[in-house]
Amino acid sequence: MDPLDALAADLRERLLSRAGEPGEDSDLPGRIRALVDREAGVLPEPRRAELAARIAERAFGLGPLEPLLGDPEVDEIMVSGVAPVWVERGGRLEETTVRFAREQDLRDAIERILAPLGRRVDEAEPLCDARLPDGSRVNVVLPPLALDGPALTIRRFRRRGFSPEDLVVNGTLTQPLLDFLARAVRARCTILVCGGTGSGKTTTLNALSSFIGAGERVVTIEDAAELRLRQPHVVRLEARPPNLEGRGEVTIRRLVRNALRMRPDRIIVGEVRGPEALDMLTALSTGHDGSLSTVHAGSPAEALRRVEVLALMADIGLPHAAIREQVADAFDLVVCQSRLSDGTRRVTSVAEVVRIAAGTGARELYTWHDGAGQRRAPVGDALAARLKAA
Repeated sequence: MDPLDALAADLRERLLSRAGEPGEDSDLPGRIRALVDREAGVLPEPRRAELAARIAERAFGLGPLEPLLGDPEVDEIMVSGVAPVWVERGGRLEETTVRFAREQDLRDAIERILAPLGRRVDEAEPLCDARLPDGSRVNVVLPPLALDGPALTIRRFRRRGFSPEDLVVNGTLTQPLLDFLARAVRARCTILVCGGTGSGKTTTLNALSSFIGAGERVVTIEDAAELRLRQPHVVRLEARPPNLEGRGEVTIRRLVRNALRMRPDRIIVGEVRGPEALDMLTALSTGHDGSLSTVHAGSPAEALRRVEVLALMADIGLPHAAIREQVADAFDLVVCQSRLSDGTRRVTSVAEVVRIAAGTGARELYTWHDGAGQRRAPVGDALAARLKAA
């Protein structure tokens, strides 16, 4: 362990042990600096300042992760016990020199994330999802499920986000494709964005939402709030896990049902991952067109099949054929996004949802391969009429 880290850990324990004692000044930075000057006065000023910063990070922040959280280039932070921390920059994973000196320091950092949210994670309930005050998404897995020590994953939240123009500049999609999708959103086409983990589905969904009219009431429903819509009339709903007694859970499915009573013009479900798919299909098939959502899938056809399977998880006895009919009624377009081997995110396919003999199909309108986008087919007559009217 770095000697300065060892000293910081020791002084942090002394600082916390005296918390709440009579006469202790409430000025925490001042208390830390006074402690450093008293106990490490032989160190030069720059080293004392660094020591005070490390104590503050360990006492009130996330310890060695603080520099990574302050780096705007870091998109994801991955911690596994006391092993070196890995990060994602520009779509690529890389190992850092950052690490927790002790497993207990990592557990303390996890506790500082969860305590303000009223959540707890322990050996009896070793899985937890949460978010930081800035909106960054957090996942925690504790032993015995995590074999090498607590696993902490932080998906960074970009406060500004990417505009549609940013996506064109960084190559996610082309300007003609953006113009087409913008017309589709304005024409109240219902769009499903699919892709793998980290492919940029939510980023693209957020960018597409910017084309929704300012006079429309939008209700967003998410597991962990990530969307940042720019419209003036947005109602943001977030699911809630059960409390320590196992009560108080509010699921995405319940929020989707409740959203129908809120007079929405559009419903945006951050990600469909369970039986709420059936309620969403019902809503989209009964007048709430123009909505947006994402799902984990590798192609448009696979995305439609996955929505069908998720809807069947509602277990209310509907035949598969009826679910397929609802999928065909609910969605107009599927946008597929991928993360390529060089780390770039790109829209690789756009498909129109069509009816086929088996129920529902995806007719590709656009594909990207060999370094260029190619238009495969014109849109159908019904969709073309809607786009023209928009």
